[in-house]
Amino acid sequence: MTAHTKAPDSARYLRPAELSAALASLSAVPRVVLAGGTDLYATGVPVSEKLRHAVLDVTAIERLRGIRVAESEVTIGACATWAEVRDAELPAWFRALKQAAVQVGGEQVQNVATIAGNLCNSSPAADGVPPLLALSARIELASTRGVRTVALPDFILGPRRTACAPDELVVAIRVPLRSANARSAFYKLGSRSYLVISIVALAATLDFDAQGRISYAGLAVGACSPTARRLTSIESQLLGLDRAAARRFLIRQDLPELSPIDDIRASAAYRRAVVSTLVHRALSELCDG
Repeated sequence: MTAHTKAPDSARYLRPAELSAALASLSAVPRVVLAGGTDLYATGVPVSEKLRHAVLDVTAIERLRGIRVAESEVTIGACATWAEVRDAELPAWFRALKQAAVQVGGEQVQNVATIAGNLCNSSPAADGVPPLLALSARIELASTRGVRTVALPDFILGPRRTACAPDELVVAIRVPLRSANARSAFYKLGSRSYLVISIVALAATLDFDAQGRISYAGLAVGACSPTARRLTSIESQLLGLDRAAARRFLIRQDLPELSPIDDIRASAAYRRAVVSTLVHRALSELCDG
């Protein structure tokens, strides 16, 4: 079959068990990749439009499952569910991602929704993106042309847009290891506690050297720009500070990384004020003791 010709009806739905078969199918015809499927009805785009191409169900591919902790990084399979992330035995500095996992819909959604699906859906308010940004996560992509790894900020290009080519598949999320001193936290502001789209979400990861000074700072904000963004201007100022100085840190700028909007849920000014408050809350919590 030549590239990107229409698939016969018998091949409209594929559920291969091997990654190589999945990649071969993507190289042959355009396909909608199906994992948890929880965003299929949620985006407002008619299902008939989403499924105008053939479907590739990747849930039987063992290579895409599991969470593994190695010497240099943690690898989260693309089809790992949020329930698996929530319940996994992970280093303490994965706490922010675990806190976000509890906020992704209800338990029924968490049991089937996948971490890669959350990233590929690329909503500005996606709960999983800020914690992974704060952890400097990278996305592993595979195709019949080979494998490449992309930093998360370069993977999510805008609302519903990613750097994943039509013939590529997200294989895993790779997170570099931090020291035993690292800590993280996730904060989400919404109109209620659960089952709500974020007004503002903030994830923070701090690592400390042997003298108790900040050796790594990752601060990421969701729902305040077309894509979740790291607050690099603040991160650079935090490096080298001890815990006491970090708790006293004052934001003296207008957070140029963010571009919040006025909408039915909150004003831009309110969102900016909330971000400043949450940054201080995170520094206070993570630097305590």
